[in-house]
Amino acid sequence: QVQLVESGGGLVQPGGSLRLSCAASGIVFSIYHMNWYRQAPGKQRELVAAITTGGSTNYADSVKGRFTISRDNGKNTVYLQMNSLKPEDTAVYYCNAVLGSVSRTYNYWGQGTQVTVSS
Repeated sequence: QVQLVESGGGLVQPGGSLRLSCAASGIVFSIYHMNWYRQAPGKQRELVAAITTGGSTNYADSVKGRFTISRDNGKNTVYLQMNSLKPEDTAVYYCNAVLGSVSRTYNYWGQGTQVTVSS
């Protein structure tokens, strides 16, 4: 029922750019906090960027100044603009939707999209 579908991944040279999209369905998108995570081989999944329902953003130190998260509630879509890409950014990128309450946290995930930065 709930679906988060990422797109926009691919192979890019160092210094290049990609724009990831995550289209949500089956949820009231506007009331969910949206996140982008990534996971590289042999490493833990890490939070890359977050955006609240009000549009406030936070970034991992490793991507600050290079990545920008944004959302379009009318399109039920969250974006991750990635500039000045480095080989260390290579990972599977996952879209995440979160709605918290005192009794339960609703947590939904996309299937992931591969980003490879290599020359």
